[in-house]
Amino acid sequence: MKARLIYNPTSGKEQIKKNVAEILIILESAGYEASTFATTPEPLSAQKEAKRVAEAGFDLIMVAGGDGTINEVINGIAPLETRPKVAIIPAGTTNDFARALHVPRDNMLSAAKVILKNQTIKADIGKAANTYFMNIAAAGHLTELTYEVPSHLKSVFGYLAYLVKGAEMLPRIKPINVRLTYDDGVYEGEASMFFLGLTNSIGGFETISPDAQLNDGKFSLIIVKTANILEIMRLVALMINGGKHINDSKIEYIKTSKLHADTTDDNFKMMINLDGEYGGDVPMTFTNLKQHIEFYANLDEIPDSAVSDELDSASDEFVKQVEILTKEDINGDGKISNEDKA
Repeated sequence: MKARLIYNPTSGKEQIKKNVAEILIILESAGYEASTFATTPEPLSAQKEAKRVAEAGFDLIMVAGGDGTINEVINGIAPLETRPKVAIIPAGTTNDFARALHVPRDNMLSAAKVILKNQTIKADIGKAANTYFMNIAAAGHLTELTYEVPSHLKSVFGYLAYLVKGAEMLPRIKPINVRLTYDDGVYEGEASMFFLGLTNSIGGFETISPDAQLNDGKFSLIIVKTANILEIMRLVALMINGGKHINDSKIEYIKTSKLHADTTDDNFKMMINLDGEYGGDVPMTFTNLKQHIEFYANLDEIPDSAVSDELDSASDEFVKQVEILTKEDINGDGKISNEDKA
């Protein structure tokens, strides 16, 4: 059996390069003849290499990097009829897909050793026009966060960079007239954004699509029907507290295997975000490719801590402020925060 380690040498504060030799030893102990490829600044470097080794008959691609590098590897092999297995060593800011697979995110060698357990899952992959995604497709004003937070701030400040930028963007949110056609119907009306998720982990949160399954052939479609700032803040607070937002009247929460997204306003341009990168504009059709790629995963373990202390603290404070504004018990502790206690 042959394995290729495709790694981004700049991810993870350049720690990957120091661990390459030990990762190769792990691959070889799992029975693979292993080799490496370091991505370059050339566009789609990881994608082209993944396609090449898949066509050469490699059995496994182990990809080390952030969600962007993983997305490139997926795009390299998803169109092919015969696809190698994929193992992930997360080294990005949010590492959403690794989180969904329960792969350790705090130690690269521990992540590599997941293959030694020989547990895999055939996971769904999304297709948007001719591009593939493994985590989320989204559109709307807050989905522009990914474009607007500079990459160096993502690396240094992580989740806080998104929270601060998100708060800054809230006043700019405007309603969009959309037409979203899914398996069992059509939503036509105003929305501020929509999310089409494949996993339960989006932007570091595991409660946006709380019941998402990796291999059921269904997207979790979330339509946010309000553009009111206070209502959006309330929905975010409900989401943080156990995914309660999906039962709110301002949300449509739908399971579907496909989606066609369009606007009914010819003067409005709606950009699509695919796994955190610009993926084109509507109209666009999304298809769920059921159990399309086989990934190594920790199937028998409870996920390690999904949210950092930094995010816990910021989220708690956010919920307190929303309780003050809405006079509602958001976190379910039987009390409503007030100015004096906040």
